[in-house]
Amino acid sequence: MNLMPLGGLLKGLGIASLLVGCATTTPEQPPVASRPSTKAPYNRPYTVNGQWYYPLASASGYRKRGVASWYGSESGNRTAMGTHFNPRSLTAAHRTLPLPTRVRVTNLENGRSVNVLVNDRGPFVANRLIDLSYGAAKALNIRNLVQVEVATIGEDRVAFQGELPSSP
Repeated sequence: MNLMPLGGLLKGLGIASLLVGCATTTPEQPPVASRPSTKAPYNRPYTVNGQWYYPLASASGYRKRGVASWYGSESGNRTAMGTHFNPRSLTAAHRTLPLPTRVRVTNLENGRSVNVLVNDRGPFVANRLIDLSYGAAKALNIRNLVQVEVATIGEDRVAFQGELPSSP
């Protein structure tokens, strides 16, 4: 009788369990390669009103067009990253971009652009791509909803070191 050494058997079982784990995913979850780092809680999958959102693992090459809205009355509330929201700062909220990410937002109606820091989650309204702070909306001359293009700029992710400076 030829018996496999115990070490070989354990290796075989370990490899088999890894393969089984790779083969089973739930339909709601994206492939492992597209999941964000779980180092920061604000970049983990989350749910709002029963809808699951999966933050991107990377913002590299992100470019989309859609509708922008703005917000400003939440002054003093905390963002998803834990910073105090300042309506005059050049910041934004996005459902799936990794936090923090710098993006250039271009108002497609007038051609004006502004660079903002995405540091919050939202908008959670259908057919909206991004929510801009009052300061960012003012820089783009946005009063209501408007078509914009959002594109990452600079490094894939930006270093974050506490509170954001407020814009004048």
